[in-house]
Amino acid sequence: MELTRENFIKELTRVFDINGIGTYLNDSVCDKFYRLTMRMLEENQKYNLTAITAPEKIILNHYADCVVMARAFDVGASVIDVGCGAGFPSLPLAIVRSDLKILAVDSTAKRVRYVAETAELLGLDNVSTRVMRAEEGGRDAALREKFDYATARAVAELRILAELCLPFVKVGGKMVAMKGKNAERELTDAKNAISVLGGGNVTVESVTLSDGGEESLSHPLIAVRKKAKTPTVYPRVYAQISKKPL
Repeated sequence: MELTRENFIKELTRVFDINGIGTYLNDSVCDKFYRLTMRMLEENQKYNLTAITAPEKIILNHYADCVVMARAFDVGASVIDVGCGAGFPSLPLAIVRSDLKILAVDSTAKRVRYVAETAELLGLDNVSTRVMRAEEGGRDAALREKFDYATARAVAELRILAELCLPFVKVGGKMVAMKGKNAERELTDAKNAISVLGGGNVTVESVTLSDGGEESLSHPLIAVRKKAKTPTVYPRVYAQISKKPL
């Protein structure tokens, strides 16, 4: 696909409509996604932000994949995106859900700087950023159990992810994780970790997206309700989390 604004918006609209998320689009939203794509591809030449560079694949694999989770969040909710990387899901969520208050965090300064500069360029005043290791942020009184939701995409296996994310979540809130093909095994392995960290009811939604042709992707969206405060000993230092998952 030739990356003109007209072609891009036509493809964005088509793919979103196919996958039942077309109602999130309007002229302003489409323009922001186009500008996000242009900036991401430009910056990707300087340092690696994404291995996916074909515009039509960006639309399906990055934008639709993130926007499909937009319905998981209550109106006006606070969300922390743990390990935000190149801004997924935080930037697409901020574009389609201006009511959300999103904090995008990552331990890599250049990625956080990219997300912050991109949010400013697109006028996304509902996004703030912070360079931070999640396990350190989870022990910060200013952040601990202050968010309605914690979300993560392709960060770590669920036992580890639960210890990185659940400390940020208020009692009654949720951790929402975008997982891959090993999700069922990960969920079985993570039952103890979820319980110890204050997690309760777990729901799994199977997400399948298509471009209407040969391209498709499927993965589960795992949501963990926070039922009790996380014990103060968690999160541990990352060496302990990774070597001895709960």
